[in-house]
Amino acid sequence: MSRRNDAQALSNAAQEYLLALRVMAGDGSHVGAAQVARHLGVSTQAASEMFRRLVADGLVTQDGRDLILTVAGRAAADAIFRRHALLEWLLTSVIGLGWAESDEEAARLQGALSPRVEARLDELLGHPPTCPHGNPIDAETARQRPKGTPLSQIEAGQKATIYRITEEAEEDAGLLSYLEARALTPGAAVSVLARSESLDSLTLEGPRGRATLGLRPASLVHVLPGDADPALFHKVPGR
Repeated sequence: MSRRNDAQALSNAAQEYLLALRVMAGDGSHVGAAQVARHLGVSTQAASEMFRRLVADGLVTQDGRDLILTVAGRAAADAIFRRHALLEWLLTSVIGLGWAESDEEAARLQGALSPRVEARLDELLGHPPTCPHGNPIDAETARQRPKGTPLSQIEAGQKATIYRITEEAEEDAGLLSYLEARALTPGAAVSVLARSESLDSLTLEGPRGRATLGLRPASLVHVLPGDADPALFHKVPGR
């Protein structure tokens, strides 16, 4: 059975746990069952039981309290994320839903997407290398793309291009809605007007005027200095 079919055979709950671990450990952070439990809003006992099953299935290994995706686990998580990303492109660029609601709807639909429909959807959308928020669709794509710099590190007076809204930021529906409303989306040019550690804020000029972010939310938005290569930003054909 292929890795993608393996991922589809997982329960919706197991898919949630693999995606959560993929997101939370994506920057090299050490992640335990208690942290994933808080992230998903479940008990530590429930998370521990799920991870015991995922370890037995060869999708996760444990080093002390740290949980680590195996090669098979990462492939399964990438396959789940890929289906989720394709659905988000469909829901935002074709159907016209907002970022936050499309994320919620994609989570409902991703487990029901067959390989045939997934392939046709990928073709229809022009083979996107990222999700609509700019996050690489799989590990191989991630290795080929720039890392980007947290917006929170850009000094006043500097210009940058919004590169990606990190997967951690995708978990915050309010932040997603604010960024979308201010057109602070991948490919948008911005100028940092002010940055203050003491006030914990960053003010920038974007496509729809001024916007203010706390430094923590701003750290979840990655940028590229100056003008970025337009080829880095996917456009759905005909949109």
